[in-house]
Amino acid sequence: MFWDTITLCESLQRQNYASPNNKLASLRRQGIYHHIRHGRYETESNIPPHILACSIYGPSYLSFEYALSFYGLIPERVNIYTSATTCKNRTKKFTNDFGTYTYQDIPLAAYPHETMVQVWNNRGYLIATPEKALCDTLCKQKPVTSLKALKQLLFDNLRIDEDEFEKLNRESLLFLCPLYRKKNLNFLCRLLEKEGK
Repeated sequence: MFWDTITLCESLQRQNYASPNNKLASLRRQGIYHHIRHGRYETESNIPPHILACSIYGPSYLSFEYALSFYGLIPERVNIYTSATTCKNRTKKFTNDFGTYTYQDIPLAAYPHETMVQVWNNRGYLIATPEKALCDTLCKQKPVTSLKALKQLLFDNLRIDEDEFEKLNRESLLFLCPLYRKKNLNFLCRLLEKEGK
């Protein structure tokens, strides 16, 4: 279960602990509470780390390399839990007992679309659809100047699996691409239209 410092200290105070902060520190040392970021704690030590991503910093949803790996679009296993935010104007990184979590902005117009709620043990979290994860990732890459360069970026640099790429929903991609107003996404639109995907 997810807790914040104020709620925990109030609970400990109601249990007549003279120094709730000292008791909280003791409970942390015992492994009962796990510090996930300043002022926030988790009680479940066996929780899959990606479940925590939206609780650590938000609003956010899992995306970029983590989601691409999750869906099998790239062959690598990704050990950093990468998430998308918007209107934060900075990249954030948190490291705790569960792993390393990073957060990057995407354009506001694209942010609310094509995410899904997933549930683990009655705990919900948000993750991008495969199409959204790809668009978010392309949004953060250095701009390309041709379709040939886009293909190289997709299939050589990012190592997107071509068979999995062919399975992506064309309508979703064509809807998402213009929302970013980025060259890479404009070229992705052109690629989809040219190849009739």
